[in-house]
Amino acid sequence: MRSTSNPAFRNLPTQQQGGYATFDRSGGGMMGGGAAMAGSQSSYVDPTQATQDTGRPITVDDVVQKTAISGGLALVAGFLTAMSGLYILALPAFIVGLVVSLIVIFKQKPSAPLTLTYSIAMGVALGGITGPINTLYPGIAFQALIGTAGVFFGMLVVYKTGAVRVTPRFTKWMMGALIGVVVLMLANLVASFFMEGGFGLRDGGPLAILFSVVVIGVAAFSLLLDFDAADNAVKAGVPAKYSWYIAFGLMTTLVWLYIEILRLLSYLRQD
Repeated sequence: MRSTSNPAFRNLPTQQQGGYATFDRSGGGMMGGGAAMAGSQSSYVDPTQATQDTGRPITVDDVVQKTAISGGLALVAGFLTAMSGLYILALPAFIVGLVVSLIVIFKQKPSAPLTLTYSIAMGVALGGITGPINTLYPGIAFQALIGTAGVFFGMLVVYKTGAVRVTPRFTKWMMGALIGVVVLMLANLVASFFMEGGFGLRDGGPLAILFSVVVIGVAAFSLLLDFDAADNAVKAGVPAKYSWYIAFGLMTTLVWLYIEILRLLSYLRQD
C-alpha cells in the first residue's frame, strides 16, 4: 500500500487475501475524509489472526455503511446545533473532536465509539460555525454542503475512471502540497498576532480567495489518496473492523473540505 496523507490509514494492515470487490470493481460510493500532513507505510498484521479476530476481511459495503453512518450523524448534529442556536458549543465540540482524533490516530486500533464521537463532535462544531454565517449570508450553508458533495463525487469519478492515477510520484507531490498549505496557515496565524490580517491569507481579499481555492484543490486531490488507501485495504483483505478506521480517516477530509468551501463562499459574498 502506498503512503497516504491521512495518518488514520497508516496503521492499516497490508496482507493480501483477495476475494472481495474493490472500489475499481464496485459501483458503491462512500464518504471521504483526510486532511492531515504526513502518513507512513501501513503495518503488517498476520492474516490468520486477523480472520480469528473479525471472522472475515473488509468489503466495500463495510466502508460505505460505516462512513454513511458517520457522515449522517455529523449532518444531524450540525443541523440540530445550527437550528437550536447553540453556537457556543462550537469551540468545546471542536476541542473534543481534536482530542478524539488524536486518540484514534495514536491508539492504532479501530473504534466505532470513537469514530462516532468524532463525527458528532465535528458535526456540532460545524453547525456552531455555520449557523451565524448562514444568518449573515442566507443559503450559504446549503451551498457549502452541495459544493462539498459535488467535489467528493467528482473526485470519486476521477479516481474510479483513472483520469488521475495515484502513483508514488503523485503521492509525494500531494504530501508536499499538504505540508506547504499547513505551514502557510500556521505562519499566517502567527503573523496575525503581530500585524492586522497577518499575510492576508484569511482576510477575505483577493489573495485570501486565491489561497482558499488552492486549499480546496489540495483537499479535493487528497481525497484521491484516501480512496486509494481504502481501495488497497479492501484488496488486501484487512480485518472488517478497520472499516471504522477508514470511516474516521475519510470523514476528516470532508470536514476540512466543507470548512474551506464555506470560507470561500463567505469571501465571495462579502460586500
